Amino acid sequence: MRLLILCLLTVASIQIFSCSSSEEKIYPSRENITESVYASGSIRARYQYQAYLNAIGTVQEVFLEEGDSVEVGTPILVIANESTRVNRELAELNRTYADRQANQNRLKDLEMNISYTKNKLTNDSLLLARQERLRSQGIGSSIELEQRQLAYENSLTAYETALLKFEDLKREIDFNERSAAKNLSISKALESDLVLKSEVKGILYSLLKEKGEMVNNQTPLAIIGSGEEYTLEMLVDEYDIAKIKGGQKILVNMDSYRGEVFEAVVSKINPIMDERNKTFLVEGVFVSGPSVLYPNLSLEANIIIESKENTLLIPRSYILNERFVITSSGDTVEVVLGMKDFQKAEILEGVDPKTALVKP
Repeated sequence: MRLLILCLLTVASIQIFSCSSSEEKIYPSRENITESVYASGSIRARYQYQAYLNAIGTVQEVFLEEGDSVEVGTPILVIANESTRVNRELAELNRTYADRQANQNRLKDLEMNISYTKNKLTNDSLLLARQERLRSQGIGSSIELEQRQLAYENSLTAYETALLKFEDLKREIDFNERSAAKNLSISKALESDLVLKSEVKGILYSLLKEKGEMVNNQTPLAIIGSGEEYTLEMLVDEYDIAKIKGGQKILVNMDSYRGEVFEAVVSKINPIMDERNKTFLVEGVFVSGPSVLYPNLSLEANIIIESKENTLLIPRSYILNERFVITSSGDTVEVVLGMKDFQKAEILEGVDPKTALVKP
């Protein structure tokens, strides 16, 4: 009986020792901590955009290849649109027909008519004056005088009418010339809309359509952007966006450069949330980036919110409900937390470096 009791006590003591040894104790330690916000995203060329044309037609010719350098205004491709071409040719014909030089004969005809009516007016004026002198001398009849007076008035009317016709024709030609020139300018502008040109200096990254394909004004045709400057586009959760400020440091990791960390800074916070995924678009620029970059490379970023040195830390796994810790003696102690990273949290109040803690 005594032997049985001794064995039971021995087993119990072994179990107690085993349980107590399984409770791993730690002590708060003074270390450095950095609080950051995680964000995923991608690389974009600065000024990167999808290029469209306000036209409908088929791709007639492609002038460049992907990867070619472009300047502002460099033609990339042209679209064929028969109606636009015909309208431009008609506008050119109308412009030629309405040109002042082409209407010189019409103007000369009226100028000759003005000269003729002026000479006739002068002649009829002289004849009227002569008839008036004769009549004052009692020579000739009153009917002859009236006839000369009527002839003079008719000549005066004809001369004034010729002048008015000439001025009307000049105004008509001027108007038609300006109108035809404007229509030709519009037609050429519409035809120039068939040529896709670069809006920025940079690289033609992608051609989205090939020769012969049908396109419209909602069809993206190319992707163009800077070849030297790149930006980071990161998606930040709405829970964290209030912590983000311009100029904050960013630590960047990319699959294309595994094992390397690059530094960037926050350059822009887009102020509207994407309701589909509850995120904000945050942009950054490299301070020290890789030597070679391409648009759409994926990245992971940690936006540094705050850093502290030599502050009291414990593992976050030792914190219960974000408010309590358990000491090695079994007491539950309320603590005040400060900064946090993915693994540790700062202790502002509640325990000190001599307090032994166990996991909850």
